[in-house]
This record gives sequence, C-alpha cells and structure tokens, in this order.
Amino acid sequence: MRILQSISERFDHLWAALIFFTRLPFWRLHQPRPESYQAVVEYWPLAGWLTAGCMAGVLYGASLIFTYDIAIILAIASRLLLTGALHEDGLADFFDGFGGGGSNRQRVLEIMKDSHIGTFGVLALIFYILTLFFALQSLAPTDAALMILVADPLAKMISAWSVQLLPYARTAETAKNRIVYRKFSIGAGFSLILQGLMPFLLYIFWNQGRVACWALFCAPLLMVLALTLFIRKRLGGYTGDSCGALCLLAELSVYLVASVYVSV
Repeated sequence: MRILQSISERFDHLWAALIFFTRLPFWRLHQPRPESYQAVVEYWPLAGWLTAGCMAGVLYGASLIFTYDIAIILAIASRLLLTGALHEDGLADFFDGFGGGGSNRQRVLEIMKDSHIGTFGVLALIFYILTLFFALQSLAPTDAALMILVADPLAKMISAWSVQLLPYARTAETAKNRIVYRKFSIGAGFSLILQGLMPFLLYIFWNQGRVACWALFCAPLLMVLALTLFIRKRLGGYTGDSCGALCLLAELSVYLVASVYVSV
C-alpha cells in the first residue's frame, strides 16, 4: 500500500512539473495534488528533456528545409511557445530587480515582482537571445541539436540546487505563484542528479570520454555557484525569477563552451 502511495505521489510531482514548466495541456488529463507543486523543481530536468527534445527536433528538422539561421530562430521560438517564456520572464525580472533596485533588498524584490518590464530587463533579453543565436550558429546543426539535448536538463539540474542552498527570499503569501519549493530529500536529490546528468554522460560516452567534454559541465556549475553567492549576498535567498535566470545563463554557458570545444 505504501509503495503504491509513493508511486502515486511521485507521479503527481512529475505531472505538476510538466504543468508548471510547460504550456502543454497536461492539466486536462490529470490534476495533481496542490502540494505537488512544491516539489516541481525535483523534476525540472525531466521537463527539460521535453523542452530540449522539442527545440532540438525543430532546429535539426528545420535546417533540412530552411537556412540554418531561420532554423535556429524557429527552434528558439518553439521553446518560447512551449514554456510560455517562463524562464525568460524570470531573466528579465532578475536584471530589472538588481539593475534598478541598487543595494536596497526590499526594492529589488519589489521590482522583480512587478509585471512590467524595464530597461535592464529588455537589454538582458536582447543580449541573451543574440548570444544564444550566435552560439548555436557557431555549431553544425547536428552538434547544436545534441548540445541542446545535453545543456537544457544539465542547466536545470545544476540550477535547482540553489533551492537547496538558499532559503526562499519571500513568503508563500507574497510569492508570484504562491508556491515555495520544498527542500530535497536524499532520494529526490539523487533522482535530480540522474535526470540532469544522463544526457551529458551519454554525450561523454559518444565522444569516447574526451576530457574536454567535462568543460561543458564545469561551465554551468561555476556560473550557478557564482550567481548563487551573489544572490545570497544581495537578497539572502532565492526567488522564482532567480531560478529562471540561473537556468538560462547556465545553459548559455554550455553553448558558449561548446562553440569553442566543438570547433577545436
């Protein structure tokens, strides 16, 4: 009985993650328990398998029909549509908050919660999209598709640990989604690592264990550690926006390393 209950709870957590991190109508098929949304970060990389698979498939498939530049644009657009630009919204709010809030912690949190986008947010999105485009453009279509499959779950896995390392900067009542992510259990943490590392380890195996491949792991890890320390110093805790920003910047660091590593 306990085993069935555990399986049911895990299924609800996964389903909640798919509903939360995508705009696909999973909610029409099943409504998970409300408390399951506190555990969505534990299945963030698995949601990344879906978003990465869609983006990689569109990029490679479109490159067979259109020019490569158009294929990249369509791939980026496909993920924006699939996720509802959830993490991009977090990235914009993150830069708006820290750019406009100065050293005032409360002001930073207020700006990040504001639904309006400011100058810093607009500039952040422009620079992010441009860098993402040119990083993918530097790779061949097959290499770019493989990197997307690796980078998306890996970045989500590493970024998820900010939830474990930091307290929540707000309260559940003042949170945008009224959700505070729970801390991981040992089993959940181990599962999270497997979800994020599996595509990366398969890529390592595909490349016969080349040492240079490990830079693809080190880059997002260092990026997230540095930003987590910055967030801890400035805010004292994480927000949903900071998680989204960490994810996108960590993923971008993988593509930047790949643009150098793959061309060597």
